[in-house]
Amino acid sequence: QVQLVESGGGLVQPGGSLRLSCGGSGIIFSRNTMGWYRQAPGKQRELVATMSSGGSTFYVDSVKGRFMISRDNAKNTMYLEMNSLKAEDTALYSCNTAPPRLPSTSWGQGTQVTVTS
Repeated sequence: QVQLVESGGGLVQPGGSLRLSCGGSGIIFSRNTMGWYRQAPGKQRELVATMSSGGSTFYVDSVKGRFMISRDNAKNTMYLEMNSLKAEDTALYSCNTAPPRLPSTSWGQGTQVTVTS
């Protein structure tokens, strides 16, 4: 059983910052390519950032320079630091392997990020 739990979301004004956390059990983050996904209302889920087992990172153009993915191997926890937030960043953020390969039940409930003035 793989369990993923996201936290750290909230309501923030444009230009603000948030740090999301993803804790995992039944999977070792440092042995997988992991990613942060987001889904806005009425939109498809999109991959925002990834980190490979070797530590290489990828960011979608819309967040490059503003978001940073990281992990703490000892805690088996991944993070997404989000800065200079924009209204278009509003979405439900989830973590999973990249590409998703785990059973559908492995998705956590996500954490909501709302950017509004």
